[in-house]
Amino acid sequence: MPESFHINAADLPRESVIFGRSTAMQEVRANIDAILDVDSPVLIQGETGTGKEMVAKFLHSHSHRRQGPFLKLNCAATTAEVLERELFGCDTGSSLGTNTTKAGAVELAKGGTLFLVEIAEMEWMLQRKVLQLLRDGTYCRVGGADERRANVRLICGAETDLAGAVNKGRFRADLFSSIETACLRLLALRDRKEDIPELWDFFAQELAKKFKKSAPQLTPAVLQLLQEWNWPGNLRELENGIARVIILGDERALAAELRRQMALAARERMRQTEVGHFRTVDSQTPSKVAEVAILKVLQANHWNKRKTAEDLKISYRALLSKLRDAGAPRRRRGHRDFPPLP
Repeated sequence: MPESFHINAADLPRESVIFGRSTAMQEVRANIDAILDVDSPVLIQGETGTGKEMVAKFLHSHSHRRQGPFLKLNCAATTAEVLERELFGCDTGSSLGTNTTKAGAVELAKGGTLFLVEIAEMEWMLQRKVLQLLRDGTYCRVGGADERRANVRLICGAETDLAGAVNKGRFRADLFSSIETACLRLLALRDRKEDIPELWDFFAQELAKKFKKSAPQLTPAVLQLLQEWNWPGNLRELENGIARVIILGDERALAAELRRQMALAARERMRQTEVGHFRTVDSQTPSKVAEVAILKVLQANHWNKRKTAEDLKISYRALLSKLRDAGAPRRRRGHRDFPPLP
């Protein structure tokens, strides 16, 4: 189901929180000024958790459509058939067997903005209908014959690189060219770490109100950890970490989790380096160095041979052959300890 909001710009976070201080995000802010009152579609691209919905709401709330509704519809949350009905609505007696007349998001967002979350996940034929909507402003309800005229601005959000999806045949080139004219690219948090102190202050204040607790201050020790971590979950991950601090009343839980994640990431990098080293060396000579690399990956996988074969991109039989050539010790059934490397 589409979610509908009436948005007041005063209720959104301050601009310094949404856009930060980096040059790239300030360019995003400047580009928004240029497209505020132009009813062209907008594409907002960024990794998960970078604030695409917040930027879409900011754009809507400062545009001439701000008195109209803001609707959000997730293209990845349902089947193509259901998504089409949610998007365009349906008429009684449709071919899908429904017995109701229902307005879709395009109609419900009349005079306002429709934000399509994860448009890259939209089915190919439905993309064609969205393209028609953009080109001539018309659409038909599912099962209906009457052509309807829309009055809505479309904002599309995408985590994936849509240009790459076009090249792989997963997204229509004509639709991409229609929505890509006004494109806002949001930075990942790892590329705007100078904004972490202000983001901490904002999230801490908001979450403290929500949980009816005091807002924690950001200590230098925790700030150092926050700036060392790469934040794969971006702003959402930071917000969840701050929520943990407020709920538990202790920043040590967040610090411990960050150190644990950093250690896991370091071990994974080391394992990938060893795997890559094996591939390089083994493709050149069947040397003892390659055999040791195999054994290290095997040990890292706790002597799970099938997992090791998958990591090394070789068959299970080929791995067994290489282990025999290397004289690797066998772990006897029933023994809990792993044998040492030769």
